Amino acid sequence: MNPWPVPAPDLPADVHPALAATARAAAGAYGEARGRFTRAQLREEVADGADGTPTMRVDEIVEAAVAEAARAAGVNLLSEEAGFLDHGSAATLVVDPVDGSANAATGVPLSCFAGALVLDDRPVEALTTWFDTGRSWHARAGEPTPFRTTGRTALKGANVCLLRPKRGTEEAWLRVANQADRVRVLCTTCLEAMLVAEGAVDAFADPGSDTHRLMDLIAALVTVPAAGGVLLDLHGRPLTFDPDLTRRWSGIAAASPELADELIATILG
Repeated sequence: MNPWPVPAPDLPADVHPALAATARAAAGAYGEARGRFTRAQLREEVADGADGTPTMRVDEIVEAAVAEAARAAGVNLLSEEAGFLDHGSAATLVVDPVDGSANAATGVPLSCFAGALVLDDRPVEALTTWFDTGRSWHARAGEPTPFRTTGRTALKGANVCLLRPKRGTEEAWLRVANQADRVRVLCTTCLEAMLVAEGAVDAFADPGSDTHRLMDLIAALVTVPAAGGVLLDLHGRPLTFDPDLTRRWSGIAAASPELADELIATILG
C-alpha cells in the first residue's frame, strides 16, 4: 500500500466544467486505489486497451471514474483504454487518465491526469494535473498563460527530458545527451511537457520511437504554444484529432522553434 494521500486538484475557477470534473474524478479514484491495493496489484495487467497496449489495474480504475464523469457532464470521451465513447456531443474530451502509469502504480510521485477539450476537431482548452501535488496547468488555445517557457534557442547546454532509449533510438538519444547540459528521464510525457511550458526544463523529446498517442500530446499541443514554446512531431506529421488510437507520433516539446528545429536535426542525424 502507498500511505501518502492524493490531494484534490488545485484548479483555476474558469476551467471548463467537464475538464474540472474529470480531473477531480481521476485524482479521487487514484487516491482511493492507492489505499485499497498493493503496488503489485495496481501494476497488474488486467486487460488490453483500445490502443492495443496492456491496461494496468490503476489505469482501469481511474479511467472508469473519468468515463463516468464525462458521461455525467454530457461530453464525448476519447481515452486510451476505453477508446471513443460517443455521448452525442459536439465536444469531446481527449484524456490520458493516468500518464506515467508505472510510476503511479509503484508510488513514484511523477504521474498525472491530462486532457483537452476538443470542439468538433479543434482542441481549445487543456488541463494537466499532477497527482501527488494537486498542481495544475491550464491553458486555452490562442491565449497566453501566466507561466512561460525559458525561451532557450540552442541545444548545447540545455536541460532536456527524454523518453527512455528504446531499441533503434540509442544513437539519436546519445547525440542529444552529448549536447545537453542535463538529461532527465521521468517516464511521464504529459508532465514533462508541462515542465517545458513553465520553464523548469528547456525541452522534451521522443528520439524517434513513435511512442506517443494523441492523448499523450494533445494537452501539450494547447499548453506549450500558449506558454511561448512549440509542440511538434519529429517527422513533421500533423497532430490532429482522430479516434484511431493506432496512430503514433514522436513528440518534441521545446521552449522555442529554434530549439525544436535543432533537436529534430540532432535526432535525425
